[in-house]
Amino acid sequence: MADHCNGSSHTSESFANIPPIKFTKLFINGNFVDSVSGKTFEAIDPRTGEAITRVSKGDKEDVDLAVKAARFAFDNGPWPRLSGSERGRILMKLADLIEENIEEIASLDAINGGKLFSLCKLIDIPNASMALRYYAGAADKIHGTVLKLSKGLHGYTLREPIGVVGAIIPWNFPTIMFFMKVAPALAAGCTIVVKPAEQTPLSALYYAHLAKLAGVPDGVLNVVNGYGETAGAAISSHMDIDKVSFTGSTEVGRKIMVAAATSNLKPVSLELGGKSPLLIFDDADVDEAANIAFNGTFFNKGEICVASSRVYVQEGIYDKIVGKLVEKAKALVVGDPFDPQVNQGPQADKKQFEKILSYIEHGKREGATLLTGGKHIGQKGYYIQPTIFADVKDDMIIAKNEIFGPVMSLMKFKTMEEGIKRANNTAYGLAAGIITKDLNVANTVSRSVRAGVVWINCYTVFDMDCPYGGYKMSGFGRDYGLDALNQYLQIKSVVTPIHDSPWH
Repeated sequence: MADHCNGSSHTSESFANIPPIKFTKLFINGNFVDSVSGKTFEAIDPRTGEAITRVSKGDKEDVDLAVKAARFAFDNGPWPRLSGSERGRILMKLADLIEENIEEIASLDAINGGKLFSLCKLIDIPNASMALRYYAGAADKIHGTVLKLSKGLHGYTLREPIGVVGAIIPWNFPTIMFFMKVAPALAAGCTIVVKPAEQTPLSALYYAHLAKLAGVPDGVLNVVNGYGETAGAAISSHMDIDKVSFTGSTEVGRKIMVAAATSNLKPVSLELGGKSPLLIFDDADVDEAANIAFNGTFFNKGEICVASSRVYVQEGIYDKIVGKLVEKAKALVVGDPFDPQVNQGPQADKKQFEKILSYIEHGKREGATLLTGGKHIGQKGYYIQPTIFADVKDDMIIAKNEIFGPVMSLMKFKTMEEGIKRANNTAYGLAAGIITKDLNVANTVSRSVRAGVVWINCYTVFDMDCPYGGYKMSGFGRDYGLDALNQYLQIKSVVTPIHDSPWH
C-alpha cells in the first residue's frame, strides 16, 4: 500500500490491470516499422526501475525516412489541400477516439512516466481531446487580410502552412505536450515528425495508431522514438524540415537553435526551463495561499516547467504559511501512481531522481534549513519525499537552478518593491504567481514581473485559449491559443496593380 512521505513506498503490486503494450515500433508513413538499424531500447517503469518493454530506437536514417514521408504528404498529399472544415472533422474524430480509449492511454503514461493514473484520466487525456477540438474549430477560420496600399495597388495576405514540422517533446506531460504541438500544426495543414522523450514513448505511439484510425492520411503524422543527441539532433539540423517546436531544457534549446541556424535557418519555437516565483502578500488568506503554493510546487511531483519553486512570503504571515506548508508536505502520500490514495508517484527516471537528490544535498551544504523531506523512499523505484527548505538565499544553487522535482525554496520579503526585484532576479521568465486581495498590488506586480504567464490568486491554471510561453531564457514562441496556430503558418503578401481606380 501507499505510505506517507516519511515512510517507504509500496511498489511491488499494481492497483490496476495494466493492458498489454501494443505499439513499440516507429510510426512512419502510416505504418509501424522497425528502425533501420534494428536497434531497440528499454522503456522503464519508474515505480520499479525495471523494463516494461523494448521500443525501436530511431536514428538519423529513420528521421530521414519520416521527413521524406512528411515532405511527400505535404507537397503532394491531400492534407494541406483539404478544406479547413474537413481537416477539422478528422481532428474531431481523433478526439473521439482518444476519449474512447482513455483508460488504456492513462495507464501508459502512468506506467511509463510515473504519473498519477487518476490525474491522467482527469486532466492529461481530456486536455488532448480539448486541444484537438479547439484547433479543429480554428482550422476553417485561417484568414489573411485585405491591405489598403498607398499606391494604385491591390494587396492581400494569405496564411499558408509552414510545411514539415519537427516536434521534440519532454517526458513530464507526454500526452499534453504531444497535442500541444500536433493539434495546431495539423489544423494549419502542416505535416509533422514527432520525437517523444526517450523516457515516455508509449502514449505517442498509441496516438499515432489512433490518428490513422481517425483518417489522418499517411505521412502526415510520424513518430520516431529515440534519443535527443541522435534523433533529436537529426530533426533540428534536417535540411527538409521547415520548423522545429521544442519543449524542454534551456541547455538543449540552445543546441536546437544552433542546429537550426547552421542548417536551413528554420524557425524554432522554444518553451524552456523555469524558476518561477510566487509572491504571497500579508493580506492573503493563509489557508488558500498555502494550498496554491503547495500545489504550485508539488503538482506532478514537481516535474512541471512552471513550478512555483521559489516561494516568497511577506514577513507578516511568513511563519503561518511555513507551518501550513510543512503540515501539507508531511501528509502527502507517496506511492504507486495507480493507487487512488496516492498524491505523488515516482520521478520519471533514474537520472532525474539522482539530479533532484543532488540538489537537495546542495541546499543542505549551502546552509538552507531543511524543514521536511529530503530523502528517497524505498529500495526500488524513484520515489522522493516532498522537500521544503527555509532560510534560502537568492544566490543559492537551489534558488537559481531548475530542480524539476518536489523541492520548494521558502524566502521572506518585506515590501512589494523588494518582492518584484527578487522575483525578477533570475535568468528565467516562464511564469509567476501573486497572492493578494489588493487590486493595486496585483496590477503593479503583474506588470512588473518579467514572465510569460502571471497567475493572480491561482497557479498552474491553463486554458486552451490562453497563450503560454516564456521570457528571457525560458524561450520564445507560444503554445495554446491562436498564437500557437499562427506559429505553424506563414504570411504571403499578394500585390496586383489596379489601373485607373477612382479611389486612392
